[in-house]
Amino acid sequence: MQAASVGLINMVFTLLAMSLIDKIGRKRLMGIGSIGMIVSLITTAYLFQHGKGDVGILIPLLVFIASFAFSQGAVIWVFISEVFPNKVRASGQSFGTFVHWFWAAVMTWSFPIIAVMPGGGTIAFGFFAVAMILQFGFVIKYFPETKGKVLEEELA
Repeated sequence: MQAASVGLINMVFTLLAMSLIDKIGRKRLMGIGSIGMIVSLITTAYLFQHGKGDVGILIPLLVFIASFAFSQGAVIWVFISEVFPNKVRASGQSFGTFVHWFWAAVMTWSFPIIAVMPGGGTIAFGFFAVAMILQFGFVIKYFPETKGKVLEEELA
């Protein structure tokens, strides 16, 4: 049931993001999703810190999946296809995709190593929460809004 719950939440919130991306914008979706991921990761780290890693952890993890699907999971692919000027768009998309998958692999490979350490759940989810806080700041400060822009238009 847990795997089915994750899949269902992922699908529902990806479809929701797809239906809203052109209405409320990429930057706003990324911001809302980042806040949801931060809250869910801090909650998960807290549960592990207080020895409750097996009780009630499904809820914050489902909030994380929903927040991810609503933001990064859907938006990043649209964003990197729109943000680069035509002259460097192919190279920019390639680089953006590489960076995304490289860090996804690093996080995925490092999690089991960290999780088995004493206090590993707290450390791992705490680290991911800090990473999401940094991402939220980066999105707010540096991400231009591409909603309603034509691909040939230079972004400020």
